[in-house]
Amino acid sequence: MSVLLLRLAGPLQSWGSSARFTRRTTENAPTKSGVVGLLAAAQGRRRDADLSDLAALEFGVRIDQPGSRLRDFHTAHHSDTLKSMPLSERFYLADAVFVAGVSGEAGLVQRLYEALLEPVFLPYLGRRSCPPSRPVTIAEPLEGELEHVLREARWEASAWYRDKRTASFRRRGQEPPDDVRLDLLLDSPADPDRLPDISLRDLPMSFDPRHRRYGLRGVRTTETRVPIEPEARPSSPPPPHEPTSLLTPVTPRAD
Repeated sequence: MSVLLLRLAGPLQSWGSSARFTRRTTENAPTKSGVVGLLAAAQGRRRDADLSDLAALEFGVRIDQPGSRLRDFHTAHHSDTLKSMPLSERFYLADAVFVAGVSGEAGLVQRLYEALLEPVFLPYLGRRSCPPSRPVTIAEPLEGELEHVLREARWEASAWYRDKRTASFRRRGQEPPDDVRLDLLLDSPADPDRLPDISLRDLPMSFDPRHRRYGLRGVRTTETRVPIEPEARPSSPPPPHEPTSLLTPVTPRAD
């Protein structure tokens, strides 16, 4: 099978599997429906398009940097009538990094990789207000089993998070370990003799806004150990960034 790895990193992410009405929660890791939606958007599929080929992909995710939970007390109103909409709570994961993977037929996986390089609709991390801060693609598709590829992928945590982990050991007078233990969440095949560790209603059947439908998906949880490699740092400081310089200057009106 062919495996495509995705780097899901951003200031904010939100992956809801049971978020409804005025309380919009997030899971601790990307959902299959969220990642399938990202891939479908990159290909330019409309919300009422067939998703059966993407939903059939095997899915897994590794938690490289868990981040922290953030709560937003949300207010909004209708733009035409200025009538207030219901107050809501929205939850996000701040400063999280995940390595997600999908596995399936080589031709489909290759097309998904090419779509992510030139997406029709820009990718986002669960919600439109959550853009990625780093490229989503890590490498070209790889041959192998999804679990093995996820276990072998390099640690994608941010440099500051690596430094924080190392400093915590040194404060206790200990040498930092050579590897880090990470949680791994994988699709659990239907097996009457073994129940899944978790069940989520995040198997996408239709994104049609008139009738969104999701099925139950079993999840198996495990752990893996990944070597701690030094983060590649730039040899020179980044160039100065002044976005307002691109704006057209306004010429003062002579009185």
